[in-house]
Amino acid sequence: MKNENTKTCLVAWIILLFIFSTITPLVIGYDAEITDVEFMDDLAYDCYYNCNSSRASYYREYLQGYSSDDNLESDRTDFLEESDVENVTEIVEIEPDISSVDGPMDSPWPMKCQNNRHTGLSPYSTADNYGAEKWRFETDGWVEGGPVIADDGTIYFGSFDCYLYALNSDGTLKWKYKVGDWIWSTPAIANDGTIYIGTYGDYLYAINPDGTREWSFCAWGSIVTSPAIAEDGTIYFGTMKGFDKGDIYAVNPNGTEKWHYQTDYFIVSDPAIADDGTIYIGSGDSYLYALHPDGTLRWRFKTGKDIKAPPSIADDGTIYFDSFDGYFYALYPNGTMKWRTGGGGVGFASASIDKDGTIYLGGDQKLYAIYPNGTRKWSFYLGSSRTHIGHSSPAIGTDGTIYIGTHIISSAGGDIIAVNPDGTERWRKRIANNWVESSPCIGADGTVYVGSSSETSGGGYYGYLHAFVTGYNEPPDKPTINGPINGRAGKKCEYTFSAIDPDGNDVYFYIEWGDGMHIGWLGPYESGEEITFSHTYEEKGEYSIKAKAKDTYIGFESEWATLEVSMPKSSAIFIQFFSILENHPHMFPLIRHLLNLQ
Repeated sequence: MKNENTKTCLVAWIILLFIFSTITPLVIGYDAEITDVEFMDDLAYDCYYNCNSSRASYYREYLQGYSSDDNLESDRTDFLEESDVENVTEIVEIEPDISSVDGPMDSPWPMKCQNNRHTGLSPYSTADNYGAEKWRFETDGWVEGGPVIADDGTIYFGSFDCYLYALNSDGTLKWKYKVGDWIWSTPAIANDGTIYIGTYGDYLYAINPDGTREWSFCAWGSIVTSPAIAEDGTIYFGTMKGFDKGDIYAVNPNGTEKWHYQTDYFIVSDPAIADDGTIYIGSGDSYLYALHPDGTLRWRFKTGKDIKAPPSIADDGTIYFDSFDGYFYALYPNGTMKWRTGGGGVGFASASIDKDGTIYLGGDQKLYAIYPNGTRKWSFYLGSSRTHIGHSSPAIGTDGTIYIGTHIISSAGGDIIAVNPDGTERWRKRIANNWVESSPCIGADGTVYVGSSSETSGGGYYGYLHAFVTGYNEPPDKPTINGPINGRAGKKCEYTFSAIDPDGNDVYFYIEWGDGMHIGWLGPYESGEEITFSHTYEEKGEYSIKAKAKDTYIGFESEWATLEVSMPKSSAIFIQFFSILENHPHMFPLIRHLLNLQ
């Protein structure tokens, strides 16, 4: 079947290329040069899905499932109790090529987990970040990968709508580039500004800072790993090849292959690069691989099941990673086991490392803090039905706050959660109705960016990139509500609302009338400005009018203000009588005066 699909794909390619080469001169002339590469990307996309739909489905199940042959519930007696290290070679100290200017960009967040060692530690503080969402940018597909930030503040991220996006720091679109397939991985930015991104459709793209394509490299396997850039400019990433193989690739900055190394199952783990140039990456064949920069094996370490989580590297060279055998591992740089601990993560996300050596690992319903010796420091409960943090790797501010995305059971939603360094909750925001698999990143001003994935009621998919900003700001004061507290059912009443913002920001109003009707975030209005709204209660009864204000700076909300009103019973005859009085203002002047209708 696989060979038949390949033949069909090749035939489709030949026919389409023949038609294209025949028709193009008739349309644009023989001397015209075709510079738009989107035609070839679209062709590759269509060919890929027509010929490889079963492979795409198989890969997606592997990424969203627990293991290649089992679920997360593991029997911890079915693998070696002692470390099993194969092909350990003499440790060679390799001096990094510091003369090169082709390494990762020196920016706030140039790649997934911030740096090549995957510590997830930002050089900037988020002490003033209180979880106010400044903006969100919508795409037509899930945002599964994490965002990265260039030195000029541009934010790059990919989406399942097959676009790589570049946003300005205010959330407006700078440009977008269409690739041939879903983007699951997080981009990486080179020192010269080139953005590297892998796609589900086998290609690694190099995109210039202006949104044009520099080159693309076919890896003959789906790329869901996030690339890492060595100091000499070499780009490393892994692939899912065929139905049972994975390749670790090294690609030169000009888009040519340097080498590749094959493993015995899919690679969805991201590569980490040590200071000596060693590349560490996990594979679905249950091994963590350590490769020399020339592509030869340094050693490999066997665990009990798939390794889908990216490794991370401490200052002393210790390699941390999670496995689907239910254990979290710490290895020495020579490939021997330092320690392992059970009951940790769920095997998807990278562990992050704080400046004091504390390791943060997302697990089943909990975020764990682990000392460098493997003992538990604390655990934070993510919340009811939050099965795990999925592929979301923690981001850490220099103030110690940890940011993580969650995946609620049965795809019922996702949060971003901020956790204090002592394991207490700082804030959380529900931002998706499916999940948050994206890994957060932190900007130079302390803004936290993260992607989300949602679904419409009609079965369509969409995602957002969210920006949660910093800055000290007071919420508006509780609004005042003025108007009649007694009225008549069926008659319109007018009420005046006002709110003062201590910082002088404009405000929005949200009003609930108490009868199931509401007014949602109208404005903005000036601080202290009086705004009048009218409402008609159709039924007799007692009602509570509630109102709150929100500032325009970072969206801080006031407390609720309440006004109790009564709409007494009115008979039909009484209502008709009042209607006559209102329609005939010159009749019964005395009664009108007594009823205060003049």
